Amino acid sequence: MADVNFFVEQREQSRIKTAILTKYFDVWTKIILPRSNGKIAYVDLFSGPGKFSDGSVSTPLLILEKCINDDKLRNSVVTVFNDSHPDISQQLKDNILDLPHLGTLKFKPQVLNTEVGDEIAGIFSAKKLIPILAFIDPWGYKGLTTKLINALIKDFGSDCIFFFNYNRISMGINNPLVVQHMNALFGEERANEMRVKLKDLSSEEKEAYIVNELAEALSDEHSNLVLPFRFLDEKKNKTSHYLIFVSKHTLGYTIMKDIMVNESTMKDDGVASFSYIPVKHIEKYQNVQLSLLAQYERPLDSLGKELISIFKGQTLTVKQIFDLHQVGTPFTSANFKEALRRLEDEGYIIADPPAIKRPKRNGLKTMGDKVKITFLK
Repeated sequence: MADVNFFVEQREQSRIKTAILTKYFDVWTKIILPRSNGKIAYVDLFSGPGKFSDGSVSTPLLILEKCINDDKLRNSVVTVFNDSHPDISQQLKDNILDLPHLGTLKFKPQVLNTEVGDEIAGIFSAKKLIPILAFIDPWGYKGLTTKLINALIKDFGSDCIFFFNYNRISMGINNPLVVQHMNALFGEERANEMRVKLKDLSSEEKEAYIVNELAEALSDEHSNLVLPFRFLDEKKNKTSHYLIFVSKHTLGYTIMKDIMVNESTMKDDGVASFSYIPVKHIEKYQNVQLSLLAQYERPLDSLGKELISIFKGQTLTVKQIFDLHQVGTPFTSANFKEALRRLEDEGYIIADPPAIKRPKRNGLKTMGDKVKITFLK
């Protein structure tokens, strides 16, 4: 059940979460709608009332406003919202009805009032779905399962973004009262292994391990791509939540990576932390790479060394190099291009055309997607 006090005032953490979601919605609709049959969906299974008491608008109303104000979206987006708290779902209905020009939407927003569990996951699993962007923001872990996430993204063009309370899951792993929920999230075999290993880990090691295991569980034997974004507690000096993106599509993964990079509080040598850190905590962490997945802890200079090792003796375009190696790293296309510029300056690669024949931008020689790179043997 939701803590209704949460909706009194929107926190900065919520603003960043909403910014990431809505920015991805904007790009996702532009890419997927022309490739669909003219019908796509936005599904929010833990929606809240749509507004905070201070008047701030939350994601359900923001998404609907985007649809109302766009000719194409107005006639093509199906919206489904759900909240298990009857008072909150009624508030959402009322707030939706207050939206100007609501009647211009071809598909009337659906507001449900039901518990999210295996039954809903089963419904999504059994049907072939139109492209869906799903958002899951539970209060703890109830209803958040790998079965549900996999069901939501199984069909063409569908992606899932979920926000989870790291502390509650961390405490729940070895809590016998919530064994069923933890098993549903991580898988029973994986969860049992975690219960043993976690006992010997420090708090930092524990967080890295839990997030890694969650990413592995969600990857569905590496058929899904998983991207995490970390939030530091506004009042305490520790992690509070993670926003996790899950997709089957490299393009979606790449787009979300760029969005998360832009919302990250810190960058080191152009490499983002994939974290939001409240202002009062930045100084303490200014020299720390905060993303805890092992593959997200490397500085940009290490990328060049990896590329030399992996592509030794090969000739590929810049885009091919990026496409082959970017998944599972914190590096964007701009990071790859800077790493390749450095390798060219140091004589480890040959670029065609060479630097002398490429134009400058912001004082640097460009490294376009079509530039051919030869890695020396």
